[in-house]
Amino acid sequence: MSFNFLKKKHVVNSETQDNGARLVTFVEPKHVISEQFRTLRTNIEFAGAALDKLQVVMFTSAEMSDGKTTVSSNVAVTWAQAGKNVLYVDADLRRPAAHSTFDLLNTRGLTTILASNAQPKDTVQKTFVENLEVLTSGPVPPNPAELLSSARMASLVEWMRNNYDVVVLDVPPVMAVTDAHVLMPLVDGAILVTTFGKTLKVNLQRTVETLRLTDTKILGIVQRVRGGKNDAGYGYGYGYGYGYGYGYGYGYGHVESN
Repeated sequence: MSFNFLKKKHVVNSETQDNGARLVTFVEPKHVISEQFRTLRTNIEFAGAALDKLQVVMFTSAEMSDGKTTVSSNVAVTWAQAGKNVLYVDADLRRPAAHSTFDLLNTRGLTTILASNAQPKDTVQKTFVENLEVLTSGPVPPNPAELLSSARMASLVEWMRNNYDVVVLDVPPVMAVTDAHVLMPLVDGAILVTTFGKTLKVNLQRTVETLRLTDTKILGIVQRVRGGKNDAGYGYGYGYGYGYGYGYGYGYGHVESN
C-alpha cells in the first residue's frame, strides 16, 4: 500500500471554524467547483449502491484543516438541491463550524440533546437552503467522546434515519481524537478528505487502516487542492477518487493498493 502525498509541516487553519465554510454550491451553483461537488455526490451514491442502505454518511479527515467541513457542507447542499430531505449534523464538538457556515445560533444543538431531555425535532434548525436542516454542535462539552459514544447518540441517529433521506455527519479528524472512532458503527459509510501537499502520508495510512479495522465502508477519498487554477477566489480546487485503491482527477494524489 502506498500513498503518494507530499510531506509538509502540519499547520492548523482556523478560518473555517471562525467564519464558516464557503458554500460555493449555493452561492455559485454553475461554478466548476459546484459541478465537481455534484459529481462527488453522484459518485458517493454509486459507491454505496452495493450497500444495504446509504443514508448516514460520515465526512472525516486524517488531520485538522484538511477541508472536511467545506466538502461535507457543500455535498449536503447538493443533495438538498437534488430534492433530498437532508440533515447536516455538526458532530465536531471540539471545533464546530456549522453555525457559522449556515448563520445559525449555537446555544442549543447536538450536545444539548445528548446531555439533557431536549428533543431533536425542537433542536434542529432550518436553513436558507431548501430541503436542508442543520443540527449544530451546541455548547462545547468537556467530554465529547463520551457523549458521542452514548446510547442516546445511537438513539438519535435512529431518529435521524426515520426523519431524513440523507444524514451528513461532519466528524473530527480520525488521528486527532477518538470521536470519529465511536461514531463509525453508526454510519453507513465514510468519505475521507485530504489536502494535497499537507496531509501526512503516515496519518493517511493510519486513518484508512482505522476505518478498515472497524469495517467502515470507505465511499471515497476527496483530494483538496489549495490554490488551483479553477479556484475563482475560493482558494482551492477538488480532485476526487472513489472506491479505496484507485483515484483520478486533476491535482489528485494517487492512491495505490498493493
